[in-house]
Amino acid sequence: MTDAPLPAALAEIESPLAQDGFAFLHAPAAHALLAPYGLADWDGFAASWNRLGLDRYMADGGRYRRRRHATYTVSAHGIARKKHQPHYQSRDYNELNGGVERWFRPMETAIGHHPALLAVLRLMQRLVTDLTPPDRRPDAWHVEIHQFRIEARAGEPGEPTPEGLHRDGVDWVLVLMVQRENVASGETTIHDLHRRPIGHFTLTEPLDAALVDDNRVYHGVTAVRPIDAARPAWRDVLVVTFRHQ
Repeated sequence: MTDAPLPAALAEIESPLAQDGFAFLHAPAAHALLAPYGLADWDGFAASWNRLGLDRYMADGGRYRRRRHATYTVSAHGIARKKHQPHYQSRDYNELNGGVERWFRPMETAIGHHPALLAVLRLMQRLVTDLTPPDRRPDAWHVEIHQFRIEARAGEPGEPTPEGLHRDGVDWVLVLMVQRENVASGETTIHDLHRRPIGHFTLTEPLDAALVDDNRVYHGVTAVRPIDAARPAWRDVLVVTFRHQ
């Protein structure tokens, strides 16, 4: 691993996160932050989204979401993948799909230690360490990795956040755009703890990124629809969450 990014580059994302509880980063800025942490072979990493499994836990009956999942311990001492385990959210945070253990296909072994993923985890570890007060900073973070593909068809829009406006029940959330193919909309909206809107943007280019302080804001994403109903349409994102062990 090379030296960390210059403080000025980190300030571009840390300042709005600290002030507003969220930050939107365009792809060139995200790339500049990730490159010093070893970002490489993005195309190979992105291609793994073609090998996800169907999410069979959708309480709305939808079959528009595909995903894989992995968990890690991340600390100043390094990154270690944990034994595969279910994803769980209480119904306080996910009224639609919460309250049950959801076992998704594990992230592929090679993708689980891919340089692009490790760069994301290293950068996030730096950011959350900087932004967490020392008296609340854990020795290690519990990290969950989610690969999502939301598919859209004529008359059947895809819902990136079918639970609606929500918090994830963690400390920090990163949403990184991987690819959009033939879809419209998918706007991210940010609301304060009183559910008043405070920001909105759309992740469109690979490496566009949204970071959220989950303790301070709600977030949601509008449905995606195919631009050309005759062609496949999907929205691929990487979601990474950090919370105290």
